[in-house]
Amino acid sequence: MTQEKWGQLRSKLLKAIGRNNFTTWIEPLEFQELQDGVAVFSVPTNFMGNYVSQNFADLILYELNTSGESVQRLAFRVAANSPARPVAAPVAEPALAAVSETVAPVQPEASYPSDTASDALESLQAAPLDARFTFESFVVGKPNELAHAAARRVSEGGPVTFNPLVLYGGVGLGKTHLMHAIAWELKTKRPELNVLYLSAEQFMYRFVQALRERRMMDFKHLFRSVDVLMVDDVQFIAGKDSTQEEFFHTFNALVDQNKQIIISADRAPGEIKDLEDRVKSRLQCGLVVDLHPTDYELRLGILQNKVQQYSSTYPDLTIADGVLEFLAHRISTNVRVLEGALTRLFAFASLVGREIDMELTQDCLADVLRASERKITVEEIQRKVSDYYNIRLSDIIGPKRLRSYARPRQVAMYLCKQLTSRSLPEIGRRFGGRDHTTVMHGVKRIEELKLTDGQIAEDVEMLRRSLEA
Repeated sequence: MTQEKWGQLRSKLLKAIGRNNFTTWIEPLEFQELQDGVAVFSVPTNFMGNYVSQNFADLILYELNTSGESVQRLAFRVAANSPARPVAAPVAEPALAAVSETVAPVQPEASYPSDTASDALESLQAAPLDARFTFESFVVGKPNELAHAAARRVSEGGPVTFNPLVLYGGVGLGKTHLMHAIAWELKTKRPELNVLYLSAEQFMYRFVQALRERRMMDFKHLFRSVDVLMVDDVQFIAGKDSTQEEFFHTFNALVDQNKQIIISADRAPGEIKDLEDRVKSRLQCGLVVDLHPTDYELRLGILQNKVQQYSSTYPDLTIADGVLEFLAHRISTNVRVLEGALTRLFAFASLVGREIDMELTQDCLADVLRASERKITVEEIQRKVSDYYNIRLSDIIGPKRLRSYARPRQVAMYLCKQLTSRSLPEIGRRFGGRDHTTVMHGVKRIEELKLTDGQIAEDVEMLRRSLEA
């Protein structure tokens, strides 16, 4: 091996371990010779030889062998005239403090990557991408339009404009969908890029595995060789100090190389308990985007999109008017539950050979609807409406018929009819013992006003979103 070739390998090592480590430990190394499979380096001190042998030998050997050289072990020489003798004991033992050089023996062949960095990264990707999760299948609405726009920008694979991109929000709001969509888009548009998507749990597992097998340099090299690193559900590393430290160093190394990082979490970085302050700080230095709870229009759009997808699988099934609207109103907290309910509905209807109407929907999804019902109660609606209109709760329930009380009362009745499964007589009883015909009149009146009075329509929609959030 020539000095020129060693110079080229030093550039690769710089990228792999970062400027600080390179300046401290690799730059002082001087290549002496390669003989009988032993690469000999001159080092200023015995301590440096020990440290490099223990922490960077795997990476140096890997780079030497992938460059075409046949190297079985490394030797580090303090004095230029001292012979390079193999040392049998582990380099970290105190007994070696007086020796003039150390040797890093090669592990068995299987412990070193023999393929390219790209192949190694492909084998690392234990989290397969879901073919359903693309930008084309992602339904965009007001609650997620900023997150979608940011994900689209990152998926172009151009110069990094904000790093990291952090997507956060509750369960079933589309974080993982957007992560997969970015990965698919990059693989299509920029196939030369190394894109690595995995969960925080898998990152932790790989880290622990590397520690156990003493392959930390392989771990560091692979994770620092990616062009785009995507870590899903980063809140799972909170409280795991060693994993957080390695994640922190990986994060810094990639940012220093201007590589893109995309993170998802179930809450804002600053609100993740037991996440180290330095990790929080790094996550907050990029673009942090909140995926808000879905609104009625977005849920209805998601259902309509799923119905189109099911049309080829269930070509003979028909769905009655009002069913999708009913589901979009009633199942409001989780898109996965919403999509699962529709899947069950189509499967059930195909088995019994019936049209998907309101009766079949309520029979098939009784448990899902009951669970959804517990989220919104008549009492909660009454409190929200009284707060919104700045009137007392007793005035909504009480007998007063002043317009300033009657209209909010009708709005509350309308919302109770739409967002709960309570019957009209039961709703009437909750409103001061009123007759069910009074509730029916109030609901009908609000339905009419929504078409002609923009303020009433806005009030109802704002209250619905507030209750469903």
